[in-house]
Amino acid sequence: MKTALLLIDIQKDYFPGGAMELVGAEAAAAKAARALEHFRAQGMPVFHIRHVSLRPGAGFFLPGTPGVEFHPYVAPAEEEPVIEKHFPNAFRETGLEATLRAAKVERLVIAGMMSHMCVDATTRQAFDLGFTCIVLADACATRDLDFAHVHVPAAQVHGAFMAALGAVYAELVGVKDMAAALR
Repeated sequence: MKTALLLIDIQKDYFPGGAMELVGAEAAAAKAARALEHFRAQGMPVFHIRHVSLRPGAGFFLPGTPGVEFHPYVAPAEEEPVIEKHFPNAFRETGLEATLRAAKVERLVIAGMMSHMCVDATTRQAFDLGFTCIVLADACATRDLDFAHVHVPAAQVHGAFMAALGAVYAELVGVKDMAAALR
């Protein structure tokens, strides 16, 4: 089964000093970098997803700002495709599906940001399109949320979304167990 790494939105606005800093972004990016290193060493395909916000009133990932740039840990190599998106789901109104199909990819290893938004939406859509999905749970990050006057810490947000994805949509593994999961 041909497998590709899909790195979603590991961009500067999510890191300290960025417009939408996430909890644990540095640690997640370091784990994603390890996965990227493995895929490159094995000659396996890698696809980078970049969010550029075109939504009126958006506060981050604005076109032409440093925040849309990839974090240096996971900067694309020249030959690695970059898919630009404008919605949480990386398949929506992009060429991602066609690009993956053309490359004969059947299984996706997914890492990125935010767990509760773009990682979730993209993983669910990938599953619905027939891809087998593995989410690198420790190579994803999110932020605190508030709902119905309740503060939900990022760790709980991340845990809830990973649990939901792991129930049906994806196998969840840590980066240290990734190679074994790919066998």
